Amino acid sequence: MTRFFIFIAAVACAGSAMAGQNAPASQNAASQVPAGNAANGRKLFATIGCYQCHGYEAQGSTATGPRLAPRPLPFPALSRYVRRPAGQMPPYTAKVLSDMELADIYAFLQSAPAPPATPALLK
Repeated sequence: MTRFFIFIAAVACAGSAMAGQNAPASQNAASQVPAGNAANGRKLFATIGCYQCHGYEAQGSTATGPRLAPRPLPFPALSRYVRRPAGQMPPYTAKVLSDMELADIYAFLQSAPAPPATPALLK
């Protein structure tokens, strides 16, 4: 589980570092994301058991699995991790979850609304 959180942190840092690079690189990453069906992705997320660790809305839990939405990892990183996870998560090979089904789940994760802003508690 600890390795998974380290992986998430490394990907987040890499994404932050890459954000300052030129536009063609970010456009290239965006073109790697296949179009998916968010409604089917929501159904698959529940059917194959993702919700058991990540919650029905992919909100995550400190006890079971990290938050996946509303801002998921970049699709290539998520795909690599789903296929060959480093932590306690079971691998979801293409025989279990097709690339198109993974794209649908990714569309579901992207469709999650951002949580409301938290008001300042003390000023």
